[in-house]
Amino acid sequence: MNLRKLLFPFSILYDGVTSLRNLAYDKGWKESEAYDIPVLCVGNLSVGGTGKSPMIEYLISFLQKDYEVAVLSRGYKRKTSGFLEVKIFSTAEEVGDEPLQFKQKFPKITVAVCADRREGINNLKKKAEIVLLDDAFQHRKVKPDFQILLTPYNDLYLDDMLLPAGNLRESKRGVSRADVIIVTKCPNNVSYIKQQEIIFRMNLKPEQKIYFSRIGYDANIHGKSEVLPIDYLAGKIFTLVTGIANPKPLVAYLKDREFKFNHRKFPDHHNFTASEIEKLRTNELILTTEKDYMRLQPKLDKFALYHLPITTIILNEQGFYLKKTVLEAIERKMQN
Repeated sequence: MNLRKLLFPFSILYDGVTSLRNLAYDKGWKESEAYDIPVLCVGNLSVGGTGKSPMIEYLISFLQKDYEVAVLSRGYKRKTSGFLEVKIFSTAEEVGDEPLQFKQKFPKITVAVCADRREGINNLKKKAEIVLLDDAFQHRKVKPDFQILLTPYNDLYLDDMLLPAGNLRESKRGVSRADVIIVTKCPNNVSYIKQQEIIFRMNLKPEQKIYFSRIGYDANIHGKSEVLPIDYLAGKIFTLVTGIANPKPLVAYLKDREFKFNHRKFPDHHNFTASEIEKLRTNELILTTEKDYMRLQPKLDKFALYHLPITTIILNEQGFYLKKTVLEAIERKMQN
């Protein structure tokens, strides 16, 4: 981190460029398009894993009960281009790992990928009542009706710097655009006092709301054709394969359960090479994340490959108020 701080002068330049861009949208010099259906955005200020996918799934889980929901993603590292609707039988190479995960987990909703979010929304509004934008907080060409900003408990945007000295995509001033801020990946026992300390430090606008969440792990591991209790891993030595931005919470969770495993860590959204797959085939039992499973399963079809699903759990009684806030924003939009 000290070496990165030497890049601070470039962060000042980066701040100038991104701030000028945001000012152009704030003043109306550049057009930000609104839509006649509710558009909800989930994003962050920083590069890296903040828990966007579990939050999108959390929203889907209660919104799909009353609305036709669509999710629009860029489809990071896919090998296709343009607008593409995700199907159950799509591949991660075609649509990206996270969009495929959404579709396989919630087959009744519409999921699509498109780098041009305007084009994507224009296609989706023909078949959906609500569009969820995945990782689009900096995509100012679209004017969402509701914005959720995520920041991890152990890596708050408050304590970070702009790229390249830090990991922030834009100035901390960008938080002013958010309707809700969610502190993700909190410890299970995070105290009320600690929550209040974070709220005080953020110094949000009166109308902005803040909630706290943690990661919830499934009681089972899931393979292609079987589901096993996680304790199946007890007494075995397995290989954990991760290609996500921050595998530390998962590693800590497995160690807390006293599982014995070897960890093979790859970069986020890693495209596994043929030689890497061959090496993985020498392992008798492999556990991976949901996202990585989308890329690994077709290549390790006949091997003992499992993934551990995760969910977003809103702390205390805050889940009720978060859902209420989201639903009220949707109703306001639909009544206009």
